[in-house]
Amino acid sequence: MSVKLSKRLSSKKKKPPRDNAQTEILQKLGLEAFRTAPLDPASMLDICTWTLENQTPLDLKDLPKAFLQRLWLLSPDARSPCCKPPSDVLSNANQSPQEMISGFGGESHYTINPLDLVTAVFMSSNTFLHQEMTVRMVQCQFAVPLILPSIDPEEPSHFLLWPLRRVVSQWTSHSLDKNRKAQEGDLASTYMPMISCVKLGHCGVSKSQVLNNIISGLKSCNETFLHKGMDGGQLHRKLSNGLVEIAWSLPTGDTARDNFKVPVVISNLRGDASTHEKCFSLLCQASSAVIVFCGNLREKEKQLLASYKDVASKLILIDVSDTEKNENSVVGFVGQDLEKDMGLPEGSVLQGKALSEEELANRLSDTLKDLLPDKLKHVTLEAAAKLATELGFTVDEGTVCKKAMATVDEVLKGLDEGSAQFREKQLPLQGHLWSKLAEIEKKESKQRKGGNKIDSQLQKEQKDILVELSSYKMTPAMKIFTDALFTTDKMARTYFLNWLRLKLQLKQTEKQNSPQDLFTNLQTEKKDGMSEHSDELENGANDETEDSDSFCTDSTFEEDQNEEPVNTELPVSDQQFGIEEQLDHVLHKSTDAGIELQSEQKNLEPTHDPVIEQQLYMMSNEAEIQEITENKVSFEEQISDPVSENENCHLESGESGTMSCQGTQQDEPEMTLPTSDLTSAKQQMCPDASFEPQVDKCSQLFEPDPSMLGLEHFLREMGLIFELTHINPGSGSHNVLRLPSLAADMLLYGIPLELMDGDASNIPIRWLGCVFAELKRRLPQEQCRTRVLTNLGVHHARNAEVLSALFGVKFHEGRKRSTRGVYMVALCLPDTLRKDLECDFLLLIDVEGLCLISQDNKINTQIHDNEMATVATGLSDVLMQNISSHASSEFETDFTVIVNALLRIKESGSMPICQLLVHNEGINGLLQASQLRRVSEMLQTEIGDKGNNIADKQHTKITNCIAFVKGPWSNTSLSEPVDTQYCKTVLRLKKNLFGALKKCAAKSEATGLPELMIRLCAVWEAVKAESFSIGLQNTDIALAFSLLCTELSQWEDSFLEHMDTWLMGATQKIATTNTKALDPAKQNDLLSELKDEAREEVKTEVDKLRSKVEAYLMKDDLFKVSTEKFMPILMSNMSDLQERVTEEIIQRLETIKESDCSATQLKKFETLLEKEQESKLHALVENRKSNKVLLQDAELEEEFESMWSKMLSSFDFRPSETDDISVRVTDILRQNLISRGLEKHMKKIEVIGKNKISSFQVYDEHFGYRSRLKHMFEDNNRLQRLAAQKLASSVIEEYNQFVADKSSLAADFSDSYITELLANVEKALKEKSMEIRSAFEVDLKVYLCCSACEDFQKLHDRYAKDRELLTCITATKSAYLAEFIYQFRKRDECQRVAQAFTSMVIKPTVLDYIYRPLGTHIIEEIQAKEQYQSPHAFNQSLLEELIKEDSFESFLEYLLSYDSFRLRRIQETVVAHLSESTHLDKWRQHRLGEIVGNIAAAMSQTAEGTNGVLSDTKPLLERVCLTLEKDGDMDVSRDFLDGPLFSITTEWDRFVTCLLELLAEMRLDFAQEFSQNQDISQLLNCLPVQPQLYLFNKVKGCDKQCPLCRTPCDVEEIGHEVHRALIHRPKGMLPSDSSSVPCISCHECMIQGNTAQNKDTQNTSVAETDLHSLYPDWNISPEDPNSQTPSAYWRYVLVKFNEKFAKEYEKTPAIIPEEWKKITEEEALSSLKEAFLTRQW
Repeated sequence: MSVKLSKRLSSKKKKPPRDNAQTEILQKLGLEAFRTAPLDPASMLDICTWTLENQTPLDLKDLPKAFLQRLWLLSPDARSPCCKPPSDVLSNANQSPQEMISGFGGESHYTINPLDLVTAVFMSSNTFLHQEMTVRMVQCQFAVPLILPSIDPEEPSHFLLWPLRRVVSQWTSHSLDKNRKAQEGDLASTYMPMISCVKLGHCGVSKSQVLNNIISGLKSCNETFLHKGMDGGQLHRKLSNGLVEIAWSLPTGDTARDNFKVPVVISNLRGDASTHEKCFSLLCQASSAVIVFCGNLREKEKQLLASYKDVASKLILIDVSDTEKNENSVVGFVGQDLEKDMGLPEGSVLQGKALSEEELANRLSDTLKDLLPDKLKHVTLEAAAKLATELGFTVDEGTVCKKAMATVDEVLKGLDEGSAQFREKQLPLQGHLWSKLAEIEKKESKQRKGGNKIDSQLQKEQKDILVELSSYKMTPAMKIFTDALFTTDKMARTYFLNWLRLKLQLKQTEKQNSPQDLFTNLQTEKKDGMSEHSDELENGANDETEDSDSFCTDSTFEEDQNEEPVNTELPVSDQQFGIEEQLDHVLHKSTDAGIELQSEQKNLEPTHDPVIEQQLYMMSNEAEIQEITENKVSFEEQISDPVSENENCHLESGESGTMSCQGTQQDEPEMTLPTSDLTSAKQQMCPDASFEPQVDKCSQLFEPDPSMLGLEHFLREMGLIFELTHINPGSGSHNVLRLPSLAADMLLYGIPLELMDGDASNIPIRWLGCVFAELKRRLPQEQCRTRVLTNLGVHHARNAEVLSALFGVKFHEGRKRSTRGVYMVALCLPDTLRKDLECDFLLLIDVEGLCLISQDNKINTQIHDNEMATVATGLSDVLMQNISSHASSEFETDFTVIVNALLRIKESGSMPICQLLVHNEGINGLLQASQLRRVSEMLQTEIGDKGNNIADKQHTKITNCIAFVKGPWSNTSLSEPVDTQYCKTVLRLKKNLFGALKKCAAKSEATGLPELMIRLCAVWEAVKAESFSIGLQNTDIALAFSLLCTELSQWEDSFLEHMDTWLMGATQKIATTNTKALDPAKQNDLLSELKDEAREEVKTEVDKLRSKVEAYLMKDDLFKVSTEKFMPILMSNMSDLQERVTEEIIQRLETIKESDCSATQLKKFETLLEKEQESKLHALVENRKSNKVLLQDAELEEEFESMWSKMLSSFDFRPSETDDISVRVTDILRQNLISRGLEKHMKKIEVIGKNKISSFQVYDEHFGYRSRLKHMFEDNNRLQRLAAQKLASSVIEEYNQFVADKSSLAADFSDSYITELLANVEKALKEKSMEIRSAFEVDLKVYLCCSACEDFQKLHDRYAKDRELLTCITATKSAYLAEFIYQFRKRDECQRVAQAFTSMVIKPTVLDYIYRPLGTHIIEEIQAKEQYQSPHAFNQSLLEELIKEDSFESFLEYLLSYDSFRLRRIQETVVAHLSESTHLDKWRQHRLGEIVGNIAAAMSQTAEGTNGVLSDTKPLLERVCLTLEKDGDMDVSRDFLDGPLFSITTEWDRFVTCLLELLAEMRLDFAQEFSQNQDISQLLNCLPVQPQLYLFNKVKGCDKQCPLCRTPCDVEEIGHEVHRALIHRPKGMLPSDSSSVPCISCHECMIQGNTAQNKDTQNTSVAETDLHSLYPDWNISPEDPNSQTPSAYWRYVLVKFNEKFAKEYEKTPAIIPEEWKKITEEEALSSLKEAFLTRQW
């Protein structure tokens, strides 16, 4: 963590801690160095003040800095432990777990428990930074540390009381009456119930979440306490166990919003109470109630809880154990009646096991509401601090703090009598004499201005005043005050200033709170039993009665280390911040008590709290009551004074005299009194005054109390003491001459220096001159450049708070009082900003009390306001006009003061850059901001020199920004959240301000301190003499000028609208001309013509405006007398407007023309690129189809690069006009030679761009005299020259390659080319060690630069004219590449899907369409043959073929495999038929043409109207299929379309084109296939209807066979029941064992009466008469005895193959009759035919 450390206020460093786990965390956070030298408020300058962005931490060590930066910006995510944005976290996804885990024991290296982060920063900071952090944390509604654990476990924890001193807030308690009065106080000393929460044992309930719900309610729960549900909250805590945090629940008066009716402080102990018994004990003793979350208790926790029976009345126990065992239950560990055993009040034990955090919070809230407000005692954190001391804690308020407070008491002695009386006695120089002296000086100045003699009466009055002032002696209060500031103990001075502010703010708070509030509070305290407090609390309030209002404890935390002598230098780092923080807390101490009437005080019973007693005494003072009641005070007493707050500047005044100014912002809740005038303020201050209930206290105006006193009054008195010494020598004493040195110290320390006393409207010139001289003496002359930024706003615009928020400085805040004046703070800029802003110091000026209403002397108040505003504006470089959210009632007064100041300063010849800050976006604020912006822009136009007008006007247009920042300065209560956009808006405002300061640096040089003083004197003299044409009481001219600016703004808007209309017409002309003709000459002529026309048009319109302005001025009486003052401003504005608009119109015309040409060129380029890309894509897709290789992205990128380079090289870029690059090359070479100390060769570069050197030559002058002498005998130095020439040739060759590489790039010439070229030369010379002179290097560089001018000029000429086009093309190259890859992928996908559809759907459909009818066609042709007419014909032809074949194997197959034999025969017939056919190919070609035509028509039909339209292919492909089925009379399988393969989005017309291409390819493939010889068997197998099967089924007949001889049934009648065969077969032809049987046929068996054998009858012999009974479905009868021929066929076969049948069946051959052997083949065939012809049955 990089922060700038200032010197510590303590003279001793902290003892280094021991190494342990805690110190390891500090090391990982980068905070180990700050344990011995803690961070202080001065460090916040480097951390926050100059920060313009809310940067996300990138490393664990960045977290503390990020926490502080966000906290100072009041960001709600300030405590976030996130180190990297989500994008960076995702980038670590590739890291291994080991790389992502650090030493945090498995936790992420980039995160930490947020509570450990907060604790670590507090441990590494000093007490004053604690206070700053605490104030901001409560503004963010974060819990703040009360007890901070020590980094060393052996050391006691620290009780942090000092940071809470400045925690000030407002609240409205609920009461029965309607008059609810808002109260305010510092929360460290205000009595209120304190509820502490601890945990005993392990429990799963989030205690912090419960508390968050209790504090803010369930509807709007704030993350006050960090809990495990937040980012990083689930991580194990390693540093914050033992930490006690506190937060407040403050009522707002809204019953629907408030959870409690009275303010309540809630503390939260982190970790188990059993391991932090001391903290537990302190909370039990100091709290009003203690809530104990009891988990699974061990014996130790049970004993600890039982030991607190004496405070049992405070305990509320919640059983949240997660076990069912009774011994661990909180209810059962003591006994059955815990409430009775411990003495707990009834209902003090709650069951929370089954409850969520929200439900538990509801129950606890109900319990606490029953106890509030009467049943819980009210305590203070101060009393708790005393108890902490007794228990051994280290309290951060010690001896130094007490001594400083005692000194403050001495300074303020007598303040109880009243502020007016105190100022009169102790601060007399600020009285009427100082004001009267200022009036006399002004009158004298006016007389001198008029050339009149000084009035003697005025001189006499002045002399009398000086005589009276000469008797002044430094008052005791001022003597003590200055002595305290002169102390060398810087810690003591810091505490002194803080206590002084706090004490004064305490008096301020006492006056604001009504007496009735105090009475009510005291009654409440009595009811709450305050008289019966514990001894600890009572003693804490009564100890040291002589110092009863002291808020210090006896313990020390850090200050006690300062008891040893300290360095006499002024380390201003820690002191400033601590001062203001402590002051605010102390000043708000008695808010609850309020102001008590004396009569009411008498009715009160005594109380035992001495603090309240003293408050009663102070507030019952008769003089002060009378003063408030009568409200009659002088003008000076009615002027309010602001609460002073420190800004921190640190001076390290060592021998070098360097200075480091550091400051911090302070954004704390502010209270705004809910009244808008002095009458209402009087009603609130008077005891008898009635008042109405206040509802919206933050939004109402509040007039500061003029009687209040602030730190600024003491500092003003100190300046007047010195001023008096110089005005009236001899007066004053007591270190008066040292006061300027002290003031310089205070200024560098962060205390504002008053430049102008606004109450008296006077400037102590001599005092300021000496202070500035002292500053100049301390600082080096070169570090005195200054810029001035002024915040100018009315008194209720919270000017001090705004500057504090922006820059971390501490101006005197005037929330309840406002001391009129102009204050200044100096900030030393860091080195990074010094260069940008061209200055060393940023002087911030704050104007307080502007436009503060004074009823007694309204005229003087108006004059003083104008004087202050004029002085502040005249000193400013940048003026921030701060517009309050209440810019309504006094709008006219506020507005005229600011406008008049601008007009006067403009008249003096200077004008600051203006910025506008609006507190909200209300209509009043917007109206005032817009009017002020118009006035500022009008006045910022330079008069006279027109050369800078345009630049200045552009500057004005850029910097006159209106920023809307809803800041926290309007919040008066901690219950009011900070606006969620505040962080962003305040950073945006800071960027605007620093941007304006940078513009100042470009506009003018920064001034030194002497010049600033001269400027102040000049402005003040002009103000005193009223040297301006606009009087200090004149308000009409400001309103009139503002109205004129408004009118002029409207006229300008109309003028600009007219010019926009004209420009639209010109644009159309350019577009039309470029469309018709691309001739550059014609285009240029048109452009010149339009430019001349534009100039004339603008001049005409502006002349009209001038006439309007002149007429306006002449008709207005106010402007008639001041025409000579305003006319130059207005006319200069008109001229500036004319020049600015003319130049803008001309630039826009050129831009339009160039854009139109570039658009034409770009369109041309894209057209050519599209054409080239289409060609390349088609080639790639075709290649992909052929080789089936998928191209990767890298390969596609290479293809695109080749195409891109070809395009750029061939594209016709417009040639460049005369644009020589030789000047640029020469300048680069000149700077190179200067950087290398070769200025003596500068003349040689003059030849660049003029002469061309043919070749580089090495000369003798390139070598030194000694080198030449050394080699003179070596062939006249030839070898040396050759080596040098070789080196030069090598460099030149490298240059040629360099030029080639650069020229190949699609980019214009760049200066970096020459820089790189020269670097290459130097590198080559360095690598080659040779004895050559610098002249060789220079000559070589000049030669190469001359060559580069020629080579790169060509490149520049090629691209210069179309540089923007080239830039555009190059910038979109990646998009073109992505589109190229995308188109290829889509086309490839389209091709693949089309191929899939073709192969899976189209091809099967085509084949089905061709082959489905082919089988039927073949069947019809074969059926025409006779043998296929009937089963009988087929069987007859088959038997005839068998006997003709004369093949035993065929007969055997026929007999044994009758069906398969027949099927084979049919298939052979079909094959033979197809082989002999000549019409098959023609028929298939015809069918192919038909189906392809139908498919193409269906595709084309669906493609209509889809050109370029992206569509889902699946429904369109289904439409194609449906069209084919409907129109093509075919079946299309759509099952494949159901998958995701075909569901892609593509251009349907392109997809159809792919389909048609594939369809054509498929047709060619099929046609080629059909024309070639094809295997008939393979063809038959692919037919849907196979002919052989169809024919077989037709001719196979009955399936039954004879049971005796297996002869098939020949009956053709369908459904016949009795089977019969025409010709039975001989028995010897069957494989059955029948060789012993003499009969060789079934008929013979029946005729001869022999037995028949059959396997169906288990070889049982049966008689013929029994066959019918055995086979009733068969008709087997003996043959006709008159005819034996029917059996001749099979007898012939048996005779011929008897031996083969016997061998096949492995049996004895059959005994064949002789007559069978005589049968011939012809007889057998004849008998076969006869049998089929004569069949009858």
